[in-house]
Amino acid sequence: MLQTKWFERKFDFNTTQNIFPSIVERLRGTPVRLEEKIKLLPSYILTIKLDKSWSIAENIGHLIDLEPLWQARLEDFINGKEELRPADLQNTKTQTANHNAKSISDLLASFRAVRKETVTMLENIDEKIVFRTSLHPRLKTPMRMMDSFLFTAEHDDHHLARITEISRLVLSQESKHQTS
Repeated sequence: MLQTKWFERKFDFNTTQNIFPSIVERLRGTPVRLEEKIKLLPSYILTIKLDKSWSIAENIGHLIDLEPLWQARLEDFINGKEELRPADLQNTKTQTANHNAKSISDLLASFRAVRKETVTMLENIDEKIVFRTSLHPRLKTPMRMMDSFLFTAEHDDHHLARITEISRLVLSQESKHQTS
């Protein structure tokens, strides 16, 4: 099953409950989930590109590349900015980083380290800031700080699902070739 492309997704942030502690736990768990997923894969799969899309290593690198944006947007909320800083919608950093040339262990360690920084920042947030609102620049919708990090967790899951999709497709193609 193919998932909806990230830029085609719609988001609904209507909850009035404080689910922020659960969101932080979800974000804290992404490196573990990613590492668990990768350790089961043959290493040659990690740099295969299907249909000109990112490889598994590039998907991991993209998560690393975006972490400074999530941290900067947290600063935007703390500082009461009316609009969050925009993302580079061309993903220039990921496109030029050559993540396929990096070791998977280095990529996983880098993601773990930068995500730990983010989680540490989030653990020290005052509840007033959790409900503070700023405009999301691409979606053009008001978003609370809590919603912004739910968006981040959804982005993580989007790339984890893409990694699963790539590995299934590659292994399925490989299996078909072996039986023919």
